[in-house]
Amino acid sequence: MKIIRGQLVDLHQKKIYPAEIKIKKNKIASIQKVKDAPAHYIMPGFVDAHIHIESSMLVPSEFARLAVVHGTVGTVSDPHEIANVMGIMGIRFMVNNAQHVNFKFNFGAPPCVPATSFETAGAIISPEDIETLFRKDGLKYLAEMMNWPGVLQKEEDVMAKIKIAQKYNRPVDGHAPGLKGEDAANYAAAGISTDHECFTAEEALDKLKAGMKIQIREGSAAKNFEALIGLLADYPEQIMFCCDDKHPDELVENHLDDHVKRALAKGHDLFQVLRAASYNTVKHYGLDIGLLQEGDPADFILVDNLDDFNIQQTFIEGECVAENGVTLMKSTACTPINNFSCTEKKPEDFQIKAEGSKVKVIEALEGQLITNPLTLEAKIEDGLVVSDPDRDILKMVVVNRYKKAEVAKGFVKNFGLKSGAIASSVAHDSHNIIAVGIDDHSLAEAVNYIIEHKGGVCAFDEEERAIVPLPVAGLMSTSNGYEIAQKYTAVDQMVKRMGGKLNSPFMTLSFMALLVIPSLKLSDLGLFDADKFTFCKLLTD
Repeated sequence: MKIIRGQLVDLHQKKIYPAEIKIKKNKIASIQKVKDAPAHYIMPGFVDAHIHIESSMLVPSEFARLAVVHGTVGTVSDPHEIANVMGIMGIRFMVNNAQHVNFKFNFGAPPCVPATSFETAGAIISPEDIETLFRKDGLKYLAEMMNWPGVLQKEEDVMAKIKIAQKYNRPVDGHAPGLKGEDAANYAAAGISTDHECFTAEEALDKLKAGMKIQIREGSAAKNFEALIGLLADYPEQIMFCCDDKHPDELVENHLDDHVKRALAKGHDLFQVLRAASYNTVKHYGLDIGLLQEGDPADFILVDNLDDFNIQQTFIEGECVAENGVTLMKSTACTPINNFSCTEKKPEDFQIKAEGSKVKVIEALEGQLITNPLTLEAKIEDGLVVSDPDRDILKMVVVNRYKKAEVAKGFVKNFGLKSGAIASSVAHDSHNIIAVGIDDHSLAEAVNYIIEHKGGVCAFDEEERAIVPLPVAGLMSTSNGYEIAQKYTAVDQMVKRMGGKLNSPFMTLSFMALLVIPSLKLSDLGLFDADKFTFCKLLTD
């Protein structure tokens, strides 16, 4: 019998009182009020309502080691990224690796693999696969339904996957950036229960009124907390916290504890904040995660005070897994799986003939996944359209990593590079190789460095090059999470020395190929207008 005493933050009664918790066989045997108890606070552990573990560049067991330090005891995890590369084999890799640690991972069945028909992915997830993942693998929910046009148009394949989820009584996650009004209502009516893509309060309100739950996202690239947190006071039962994508360097620094601290600093009610960080997510998805009631799994955290919110200990099923900023979980070895088959590229493969005087340019935005479409004067040299670092208009390419194919080319603004190139095999959602650079030589060097390692994120300059190898599906490392965070920080700092001005250049780069987010993106098949959902010409007169 283990006994924990402290000031209990009771979400159910909305009270704080001195209490004694008795733990037996990993569960809470009893909770009793006492006259006196230590000053620290006992409260439910945090649960990320929507996250892609792959974006941390860590396998699940390593992600858990870092996350528990910040009071996280579980996640609702969409294995969509590895599914696009490896299919069901990739999903099962995630589930199996997660079982090596005492952490509450809850994986969903990804319905949009590939995300669209306008790109080349490594696998396809069919309705029959969704059925298998629920019936045989026991996955907990239907992950984000990114094909919102397909939902509104009631496409057969899309609706079949939703019906399978309903058959197994599984919640269906949404993904509908910018959707408002009647379209939002119809999307919700089709059975979509959540959305994490709102970037304005107006948009979120339409979805809330349609009965959806809004997951306030603050990740490494997309940051919507400031725009949406004001909704918590009026809709405390419909708000959850999530990160969506979190790079390893930031995961070392914080997780959902950052959402909580910032919400409290803005004066939001403690109980409403903690609902969004744990209770609402556990209840919505029906998770086996404790909420500090008798009979629950003993999942909780100890916090020293309600202002600084320093997490002293994290408990999962009665076991202390982190203490005073140090993880107590051990690393476990794993064998990589991958799907990488492309040949070395030459600088000539990246050339663009000047078949027009104006070029369409993707304007990347700090802290957003959406982009602006621009039409600007092209810089032309020797009959070729080239990067223009003086105007911060740089060539961007996507290289098919699954087979030999033509290189897709475009231009992007706001990366700021003054020399060299950066490249990554993390490129949502099909995870082909994406790169941006000041000239074709640098692009070829960076892309070939990724090909040589069969995955990674890298920076190339004439005087220096650096890489974080990602041998697991070209998305994740098998190494210690803290070491990967340090390596990633080193590459990120190199990009800044090359002139990079984005806060998280690799995370932003990874979303420049995400066709389901407006407005202009680049897939391995060409420049794509995500508003009209069609390819478009790069050059015009």
